[in-house]
Amino acid sequence: MPGHKGMPLMGVEHMDITEIPGADSLYQAEGIIRSSEENASQLFGCPTYYSTEGSSQCIRAMLHLIQLHGGAHTRIIAARNVHKSFLNGVALLDIPVQWVYPSEQGSYLSCALDYEALEELLVREKPTALYVTSPDYLGNMADIPRLAQICHRNGVLLAVDNAHGAYLRFVTPSLHPMSLGADLCCASAHKTLPVLTGGAYLHISENAPGILRNQVRNALALFGSTSPSYLILQSLDLANAYLLGGYRYRLKETIRQVEEVKQHLLDYGYGLIGDEPVKITLCPKPLGYTGQELDHLLREQSIYCEYADPDYVVLMVSPELGSSRLQMVEAFLLSIPPLDPLTDQPPPVHPCEAEMSIREAILSPSHSIPADHALGMILAAPSVGCPPAVPIVICGERIDLAAIQCFRYYGISHVSVVTNWYRAGMHPGNLAPKFYGLPNREPVRLRKPL
Repeated sequence: MPGHKGMPLMGVEHMDITEIPGADSLYQAEGIIRSSEENASQLFGCPTYYSTEGSSQCIRAMLHLIQLHGGAHTRIIAARNVHKSFLNGVALLDIPVQWVYPSEQGSYLSCALDYEALEELLVREKPTALYVTSPDYLGNMADIPRLAQICHRNGVLLAVDNAHGAYLRFVTPSLHPMSLGADLCCASAHKTLPVLTGGAYLHISENAPGILRNQVRNALALFGSTSPSYLILQSLDLANAYLLGGYRYRLKETIRQVEEVKQHLLDYGYGLIGDEPVKITLCPKPLGYTGQELDHLLREQSIYCEYADPDYVVLMVSPELGSSRLQMVEAFLLSIPPLDPLTDQPPPVHPCEAEMSIREAILSPSHSIPADHALGMILAAPSVGCPPAVPIVICGERIDLAAIQCFRYYGISHVSVVTNWYRAGMHPGNLAPKFYGLPNREPVRLRKPL
């Protein structure tokens, strides 16, 4: 193996090798892969391990490590805006989760924390770990030093989904969660660094319990393919040299340019949110456009955003974009003529009633139905794609009117629900084929600039 024998179809086959002598083996690394991971560990200032299956593999491995530390009594408190790979992980491992909801209303993609209330919760519930996403999809960053202090004085691990923030280690001073006190975190190298898609890191603190460091390769192997991509591994290895070769200076210049662009966009009338240095999250409604309408206008210019919804457009910048292309994006955004402001707000994030565990729901027989028909049903699987892959309703929760309003607002037409589930008075067969009383949302009408 592999069957192509190094003969070119794409031109990279000669680098697509397997575990032959001298090539090392990812989950029993003793040679060149281990040396490369040690180089990455020096760059990130903590033990660092490679993943060829993105942060999703690392998230599941983090959960397993938390479970090894907590044993039979493992419980996790998690900020509500988790990636759906977190739900898959806790389902496979059967870990109970208690959710923390945002202290202020806004997009379901963010979860602003009330730190004093959070500490009271940790003291009362005594979980094994606190799990947060920082930066989130919109570029909001949690106060990791404060969270680390709160967790550590209460004997709680701090785990961070840092998928969007691998580059934060190279900001001066470092804004990376491992520099700020986290016990373990994942980071998708491919999202913000010049690494092939699928390349990611799992970081473990030197101060973390020994079982986390001793079992990390087994945890990654538990959820990883036995045929990890050597193309991705070589990409991660080459990134080490790249990060040492003046990357900090290129990143600093990119951050300066992004700050200028943000100021120009603010002056023009766009709203902006988020404090992540190289992510531009636009709020176009003050200019009279929804996020989807602005995304459509950008795509007409061959400018592709990371994510768009009714309220936001997310642009991810890196030094590889180059100043000329960043200026081109800025120039187009500043050429769009303002319309009358749009004032509608996203529906509030609220907890639905849990009827089943996440594990029970995900592993149950399920079927897809129109979201408008789902009142009273139990969600079986997250009904969101990637991006953003953040669930609106948690698996095992009963879908209520507010949830259906959220589905409508974010354009989710179908949901996966548990088959043959019922409770007294709520059997699916007793529900009307449609639930009336919901506001009908007008279809998106794209308005071109005058």
